[in-house]
Amino acid sequence: MSDITLLLRAWSGGDESALEQLAPLVERELRRIAESRLRGERPGHTLQPTDLVNEAYLRLIDWKGAAWQDRVHFFAVASKMMRRILVNYARRRQTEKRAGGETPVTIADGTKEPGISLDVVALDRALDQLAGIDERKSRIVELRFFGGLAEEEIVEVTGIPLRTLQREWNLARAWLYRALSGDAPA
Repeated sequence: MSDITLLLRAWSGGDESALEQLAPLVERELRRIAESRLRGERPGHTLQPTDLVNEAYLRLIDWKGAAWQDRVHFFAVASKMMRRILVNYARRRQTEKRAGGETPVTIADGTKEPGISLDVVALDRALDQLAGIDERKSRIVELRFFGGLAEEEIVEVTGIPLRTLQREWNLARAWLYRALSGDAPA
């Protein structure tokens, strides 16, 4: 069992000193995830990785008494938080501009393969639509894209066999590509 898992469980059990030990450990991983998510953003994007990490961290520590299963569960929840933060940020920017300008991001799986550039709010809407069709595919995209989790970590969180996960990821990416380019079936 990892140090993070042990500290998460201790913190869930009410040990406040565990949070002090946990903070630097999860901060490094949250920063890696945030940097990965923001790397595909447009040049001059005003939300910095530190801002995203701090916002996610503040929301996560407000979950006092949460029953954290392990580090992967924690980072899965963190991925959902980062999704909400990025979408809310993009919506605020669109409201401020009144022109509805895009906040581009890239859908890639962490490899050197190029992704597609898109509006993070459109991605959020598409993920919600995908969840209505296939919740599992939507969850996989959220964990990989917003959470930065590796395939093995997603297998651990979801219990989906690796080969099935890979197939579902490919199908979800293809569906999102079509949905975001306006070619998706109803």
